[in-house]
Amino acid sequence: MMPVLYIEATKDTPRILLNAEENQFEISEKSLPEDAIGFYQPVFDWLNQYIDNPKGANTFVFFLEYFSTSTAKQLTKILFLLEKLSEKVQVKIIWKYREADMDMHNAGMRYKKILKVNFELEAV
Repeated sequence: MMPVLYIEATKDTPRILLNAEENQFEISEKSLPEDAIGFYQPVFDWLNQYIDNPKGANTFVFFLEYFSTSTAKQLTKILFLLEKLSEKVQVKIIWKYREADMDMHNAGMRYKKILKVNFELEAV
Protein backbone atom coordinates (compact mmCIF):
# COMPACT_ATOMS: atom_id res chain seq x y z
CA MET A 1 0.00 0.00 0.00
CA MET A 2 1.36 3.39 -1.04
CA PRO A 3 1.56 6.06 1.64
CA VAL A 4 -0.30 9.30 0.94
CA LEU A 5 1.92 12.23 -0.01
CA TYR A 6 0.31 15.46 1.12
CA ILE A 7 2.01 18.85 1.14
CA GLU A 8 -0.05 21.85 2.25
CA ALA A 9 0.16 24.95 0.05
CA THR A 10 2.08 28.02 1.20
CA LYS A 11 2.27 31.40 -0.49
CA ASP A 12 5.16 30.10 -2.64
CA THR A 13 4.53 26.36 -2.91
CA PRO A 14 1.65 24.30 -4.27
CA ARG A 15 -0.72 21.94 -2.56
CA ILE A 16 0.23 18.40 -3.51
CA LEU A 17 -1.95 15.37 -2.93
CA LEU A 18 -0.92 11.93 -4.14
CA ASN A 19 -3.32 9.32 -2.76
CA ALA A 20 -3.37 6.03 -4.68
CA GLU A 21 -6.02 4.42 -2.46
CA GLU A 22 -8.56 7.21 -3.19
CA ASN A 23 -7.34 7.83 -6.77
CA GLN A 24 -6.64 11.48 -5.91
CA PHE A 25 -3.66 13.04 -7.60
CA GLU A 26 -3.48 16.82 -7.67
CA ILE A 27 -0.98 19.67 -7.83
CA SER A 28 -2.63 23.07 -7.39
CA GLU A 29 -2.25 26.77 -6.47
CA LYS A 30 1.13 28.55 -6.95
CA SER A 31 4.55 27.02 -7.47
CA LEU A 32 7.45 29.39 -6.84
CA PRO A 33 9.72 27.37 -4.52
CA GLU A 34 13.26 28.69 -4.06
CA ASP A 35 14.60 25.16 -4.65
CA ALA A 36 12.19 23.57 -7.14
CA ILE A 37 14.29 20.42 -7.52
CA GLY A 38 14.38 19.84 -3.76
CA PHE A 39 10.72 20.72 -3.32
CA TYR A 40 9.52 18.28 -5.98
CA GLN A 41 11.91 15.44 -5.02
CA PRO A 42 9.29 13.71 -2.78
CA VAL A 43 6.89 13.76 -5.76
CA PHE A 44 9.48 12.08 -8.01
CA ASP A 45 10.24 9.51 -5.30
CA TRP A 46 6.53 8.78 -4.80
CA LEU A 47 5.78 8.48 -8.52
CA ASN A 48 8.79 6.25 -9.18
CA GLN A 49 7.63 3.93 -6.40
CA TYR A 50 4.03 4.05 -7.66
CA ILE A 51 5.05 3.19 -11.23
CA ASP A 52 6.43 -0.11 -9.89
CA ASN A 53 3.03 -1.13 -8.52
CA PRO A 54 0.24 1.07 -9.92
CA LYS A 55 -3.50 0.76 -9.40
CA GLY A 56 -6.12 0.79 -12.21
CA ALA A 57 -7.10 4.00 -13.98
CA ASN A 58 -5.48 7.20 -12.70
CA THR A 59 -6.52 10.83 -13.16
CA PHE A 60 -3.94 13.49 -12.38
CA VAL A 61 -5.17 17.07 -12.01
CA PHE A 62 -2.93 20.10 -12.43
CA PHE A 63 -4.57 23.39 -11.47
CA LEU A 64 -1.81 25.94 -11.04
CA GLU A 65 -2.47 29.66 -10.87
CA TYR A 66 1.16 30.42 -11.60
CA PHE A 67 4.50 28.62 -11.74
CA SER A 68 8.14 29.63 -12.10
CA THR A 69 10.52 28.60 -14.86
CA SER A 70 12.30 26.23 -12.48
CA THR A 71 8.93 24.65 -11.64
CA ALA A 72 8.19 24.22 -15.37
CA LYS A 73 11.22 21.91 -15.65
CA GLN A 74 10.03 19.85 -12.68
CA LEU A 75 6.49 19.65 -14.09
CA THR A 76 7.97 18.32 -17.33
CA LYS A 77 9.74 15.58 -15.35
CA ILE A 78 6.51 14.74 -13.50
CA LEU A 79 4.55 14.58 -16.75
CA PHE A 80 7.13 12.28 -18.34
CA LEU A 81 6.84 9.99 -15.30
CA LEU A 82 3.07 9.96 -15.85
CA GLU A 83 3.67 9.06 -19.48
CA LYS A 84 5.85 6.17 -18.28
CA LEU A 85 3.03 5.14 -15.89
CA SER A 86 0.59 5.19 -18.82
CA GLU A 87 2.55 2.32 -20.40
CA LYS A 88 1.27 0.12 -17.52
CA VAL A 89 -2.16 1.51 -16.59
CA GLN A 90 -4.69 4.01 -17.87
CA VAL A 91 -3.64 7.61 -17.13
CA LYS A 92 -5.56 10.80 -17.76
CA ILE A 93 -4.09 14.23 -17.13
CA ILE A 94 -6.45 17.15 -16.63
CA TRP A 95 -4.79 20.56 -16.96
CA LYS A 96 -7.18 23.09 -15.44
CA TYR A 97 -6.79 26.81 -15.99
CA ARG A 98 -8.85 29.91 -15.40
CA GLU A 99 -10.73 30.79 -18.58
CA ALA A 100 -9.05 34.20 -18.97
CA ASP A 101 -5.55 32.86 -18.22
CA MET A 102 -4.04 32.32 -21.66
CA ASP A 103 -0.55 31.73 -20.20
CA MET A 104 -1.76 28.67 -18.31
CA HIS A 105 -3.77 27.51 -21.33
CA ASN A 106 -0.69 27.82 -23.55
CA ALA A 107 1.48 26.01 -20.99
CA GLY A 108 -1.03 23.15 -21.00
CA MET A 109 -1.00 23.07 -24.80
CA ARG A 110 2.82 22.86 -24.85
CA TYR A 111 2.79 19.94 -22.41
CA LYS A 112 0.00 18.19 -24.32
CA LYS A 113 2.05 18.33 -27.54
CA ILE A 114 5.13 16.63 -26.05
CA LEU A 115 3.30 13.81 -24.26
CA LYS A 116 1.86 10.55 -25.54
CA VAL A 117 -0.85 10.34 -22.88
CA ASN A 118 -4.53 11.23 -22.51
CA PHE A 119 -4.23 14.98 -21.77
CA GLU A 120 -7.26 17.27 -21.47
CA LEU A 121 -7.37 21.01 -20.99
CA GLU A 122 -10.27 22.29 -18.91
CA ALA A 123 -11.22 25.96 -18.53
CA VAL A 124 -12.84 26.79 -15.19
